[in-house]
Amino acid sequence: MAGRVLIGTQGWNYPAWVGPFYPDGTRPAAMLSLYAQAFGTVEVDSTFYAIPPVNSVRGWAARTPDGFIFSLKLPQEITHERQLRRSAAETELFIERARLLGPKLGPILVQMGPEFGPADFDALEAFIPTLPGDLRFAVELRRSEWTKPDVLPDLLGLLRDHGVALALSDGRWMPRDTVLELAMEPTAGFHYLRWMGPNRDLTDFSHVQVDRAAEVDAWAGVLRGLPARGIDIFGYANNHFEGHSPSSARDIQRLLGVAPVDPRQIGDQISLF
Repeated sequence: MAGRVLIGTQGWNYPAWVGPFYPDGTRPAAMLSLYAQAFGTVEVDSTFYAIPPVNSVRGWAARTPDGFIFSLKLPQEITHERQLRRSAAETELFIERARLLGPKLGPILVQMGPEFGPADFDALEAFIPTLPGDLRFAVELRRSEWTKPDVLPDLLGLLRDHGVALALSDGRWMPRDTVLELAMEPTAGFHYLRWMGPNRDLTDFSHVQVDRAAEVDAWAGVLRGLPARGIDIFGYANNHFEGHSPSSARDIQRLLGVAPVDPRQIGDQISLF
């Protein structure tokens, strides 16, 4: 069976998107429903800061159509503050809350901080086997030292043994050539990809300000063949990648054979006010 290609953005609630993406006059409460008409998945950033309330999770599910997929970030208390240690209760509660999404729950991203390096492999080695096997998880590591020859095989082996993806980011912490090479051999039945951009200089999210067509072409060249191998692709563009992540995501969709939805037409079915 061919894998799915689900491309979206990191978050949906951006006032600067009203006009260039959301129809004029769109209120914040309508943004998620409108977003879900254009993209089939989203990465939720707010869960990084706190375990979401029950009503919030149920509200996300209620405002999106069948088949829509949410990818959630594990809270920073677990990944950054506790660095995966002594976090069983917090992890269990988060997973319990995430399961409220039912079939709309996609991968859970374990985004580690830049201080988490190969010396902390023991924490990762102890944490990964505790994750429930019926859910999808991806681990993002923000130190280039993880790709060294004396480290990488053990890391990939651990992830592969437990069906966990190595989240791959187009950012500043790992060389793109290395990341693209890793993309050719997923450690799980899915890929988790994040187009981040090299810095945080971009603050106007209303339009594309940086041309990254060459980078996107390189990614598409690596990813195109994966669905035929049964690998699902979950990919999320950040506003800092080019300046306006809906445009970045639609360009990636085109290159991967997914027909983008014209954002000027997405308000026809949903009340904006």
